[in-house]
Amino acid sequence: MWKCVLELDTNMQRTAGSEESLREAIGRGADLRIMSGFYHNEHVDTSSSDHELVEESMDMRVTYLIDGRWCAGLQSLRQPVELPDRFGPRPSLSLFMYNENGLQAIARPYLDGPPQMGPLNARPPAPYPDMPKYIEYERYDDGTNGPSSNFLYHFESLKYFVWDGWQEAYHHTSDGTAVSGSTDQLLEALRRGCEFKVGIKNLCHDLVRSGQEPLPHWVFVNAGACYFYTERKWMVTGTFPLPRVRPSIPMVYESNAWDYGWLIVRSDGHVAELIYNPYTLLPRRETQRFEVRWFYR
Repeated sequence: MWKCVLELDTNMQRTAGSEESLREAIGRGADLRIMSGFYHNEHVDTSSSDHELVEESMDMRVTYLIDGRWCAGLQSLRQPVELPDRFGPRPSLSLFMYNENGLQAIARPYLDGPPQMGPLNARPPAPYPDMPKYIEYERYDDGTNGPSSNFLYHFESLKYFVWDGWQEAYHHTSDGTAVSGSTDQLLEALRRGCEFKVGIKNLCHDLVRSGQEPLPHWVFVNAGACYFYTERKWMVTGTFPLPRVRPSIPMVYESNAWDYGWLIVRSDGHVAELIYNPYTLLPRRETQRFEVRWFYR
C-alpha cells in the first residue's frame, strides 16, 4: 500500500523520486509517512556510547499543499518520548512539521499546568555542541506555553512514503455548489463502511500577517464521526485534531502563526471551528465557509 516517492540523503539532496510526485500525491489526498535514520548517541542521548542505528517511521496525519508548488506534513497526536522506554518529562503535544526539502520544525503546547505567559518574540538560535547534526535556524516564544523552533537535523536519510488509495467523491465551493461528484457518492461510501478524509481550501488564511496576500493552500485531515442527513443530502463530519499553520514556502513556525483545534465540516461549505490558542489554552468558536473536497477509502 505504501510507496516511497521521494528520498533525501543526509545533506537533504534528492537521491530518488521527486518533489513533484510527492506534491501530486498529497493533492490527491494521499496519506504521508516519513522514515528517517539516526544513531542513538547522536540524536537521543549524546552522553551514551550506544551507537546503534535507529530507524523511525512517523505518521504525518495532516498535510499541506501550498500554491500547488510546495508540501509539508505535520504530526498532530504525538507526545514527547525519551527513547527507548519512557515519555518525556513534560506532557505536551509534539507538533513536528517536515517540509518536502527536509526542513523541520516543532511547536510544543504544554499540557501539564496553568499556561506560562511570557513574551512572544523571536530568540537567537540555540547552540547544540553535543549534537553537530542538529542546526537550529529560528526559535520563538521561549518562556511561554507554546514555544517553537525551525531546524534541520541531518538524518542519515529521509524517505517520504504515501498511501495513494483515497477516492474523491465530492468537491464543492464554499457556498455548497458542486464542482464534481455528488453527495450520493458520499452516502454510498458511508453505507459501505468507508473511512473519510477532507481537503479544505485556504483554511489558515486568517493567520497571514496584516497587509500580506495569503498563499492559496489546501489542508488535508482525516474525518472521524460522519453523519448523513438523508433528506437534506448533507454529509457532516468531525475531523481529527490538526495544527493550523500560516501558509508559507517553506512552512515554518513563528509567533502567533499557528494554533490547534477541531473542525465540523458540512457538505454545503459550512465549517465550525473549535480552536485553542496555544499560549493561553483558551478556546474560540467560529463558523466560516470553505471550499472542500471529500475523499473515501
